[in-house]
Amino acid sequence: MTGTITAERERERADGLAAITPLPVWFFAFEGVCGGAYDLCQAWDVAWVAIAALGLVNLVVGFTVLRGRIKLIRAMLKGSRTRKIAFGLIGLRLGLHLLLGVVGAQVTSVAGHVAIAVTMTAATMALLYVDQRITFKALGLRPAPAA
Repeated sequence: MTGTITAERERERADGLAAITPLPVWFFAFEGVCGGAYDLCQAWDVAWVAIAALGLVNLVVGFTVLRGRIKLIRAMLKGSRTRKIAFGLIGLRLGLHLLLGVVGAQVTSVAGHVAIAVTMTAATMALLYVDQRITFKALGLRPAPAA
């Protein structure tokens, strides 16, 4: 009896996981902007309004368009890699600003803050995309090929 129940649960789990599709790369742009938010706010005083608006759009898109991918998002958030990525990005930003301060090249210009924001945005997007690919591989799923 236990073997039957276990096999049935495994089949349900496999069916549920098989329906998971990867998050589109453009979705990671929302998180990327959050990664560059500090420097964007340092570059422009009113950038927080645009970042807050993007955060709202992120919530709406997450609860509507990407509703079917909640299982993937949960799997990614449960993974220790995602937390390592978050803390690593925070450490990278602090380390970069500290290092530049020590050598006397503090970032004070708009262009400097924008450059760091773009770098942090790109790093966030790339790392989250790689984390998604690793999660798919760990779950034994094959994402659909890109069109």
